[in-house]
Amino acid sequence: MAERTDPIDPETGLRAVAALRKLADHLEALHVSDARAQNWSWQTIADVLGVTRQAVHQKHARRTQD
Repeated sequence: MAERTDPIDPETGLRAVAALRKLADHLEALHVSDARAQNWSWQTIADVLGVTRQAVHQKHARRTQD
Protein backbone atom coordinates (compact mmCIF):
# COMPACT_ATOMS: atom_id res chain seq x y z
CA MET A 1 0.00 0.00 0.00
CA ALA A 2 2.83 2.41 0.82
CA GLU A 3 4.17 1.99 -2.71
CA ARG A 4 0.96 3.46 -4.11
CA THR A 5 1.35 6.87 -2.46
CA ASP A 6 2.61 9.84 -4.44
CA PRO A 7 6.25 10.43 -3.46
CA ILE A 8 6.11 13.96 -4.89
CA ASP A 9 3.54 15.19 -2.34
CA PRO A 10 4.73 14.51 1.20
CA GLU A 11 2.02 16.78 2.65
CA THR A 12 -0.70 14.40 1.48
CA GLY A 13 1.14 11.45 2.93
CA LEU A 14 1.77 13.17 6.25
CA ARG A 15 -1.84 14.26 6.54
CA ALA A 16 -2.90 10.66 5.92
CA VAL A 17 -0.52 9.41 8.62
CA ALA A 18 -1.90 11.98 11.09
CA ALA A 19 -5.50 10.99 10.29
CA LEU A 20 -4.71 7.29 10.68
CA ARG A 21 -2.95 7.93 13.99
CA LYS A 22 -5.97 9.86 15.27
CA LEU A 23 -8.31 7.06 14.17
CA ALA A 24 -6.12 4.38 15.75
CA ASP A 25 -5.98 6.30 19.05
CA HIS A 26 -9.76 6.70 19.04
CA LEU A 27 -10.34 3.00 18.32
CA GLU A 28 -7.87 1.97 21.01
CA ALA A 29 -9.59 4.15 23.60
CA LEU A 30 -13.00 2.80 22.62
CA HIS A 31 -11.92 -0.83 22.85
CA VAL A 32 -9.98 -0.37 26.07
CA SER A 33 -13.06 1.21 27.60
CA ASP A 34 -15.21 -1.70 26.40
CA ALA A 35 -12.71 -4.23 27.74
CA ARG A 36 -12.64 -2.54 31.14
CA ALA A 37 -16.45 -2.48 31.20
CA GLN A 38 -16.30 -6.26 30.68
CA ASN A 39 -13.92 -6.56 33.65
CA TRP A 40 -10.76 -7.21 31.66
CA SER A 41 -7.64 -6.57 33.70
CA TRP A 42 -5.12 -3.92 32.72
CA GLN A 43 -2.61 -6.75 32.26
CA THR A 44 -4.84 -8.62 29.79
CA ILE A 45 -5.44 -5.46 27.77
CA ALA A 46 -1.72 -4.70 27.78
CA ASP A 47 -0.89 -8.22 26.62
CA VAL A 48 -3.30 -7.94 23.68
CA LEU A 49 -1.93 -4.51 22.72
CA GLY A 50 1.68 -5.63 23.11
CA VAL A 51 2.56 -2.98 25.69
CA THR A 52 3.20 -2.95 29.43
CA ARG A 53 0.42 -2.84 31.98
CA GLN A 54 1.80 0.45 33.23
CA ALA A 55 1.74 2.00 29.77
CA VAL A 56 -1.87 1.08 29.03
CA HIS A 57 -3.01 2.08 32.51
CA GLN A 58 -1.25 5.43 32.33
CA LYS A 59 -2.72 6.16 28.91
CA HIS A 60 -6.30 5.07 29.58
CA ALA A 61 -7.04 4.98 33.31
CA ARG A 62 -8.33 8.54 33.46
CA ARG A 63 -10.72 7.81 30.56
CA THR A 64 -12.25 4.72 32.10
CA GLN A 65 -13.99 4.16 35.37
CA ASP A 66 -12.51 1.38 37.48
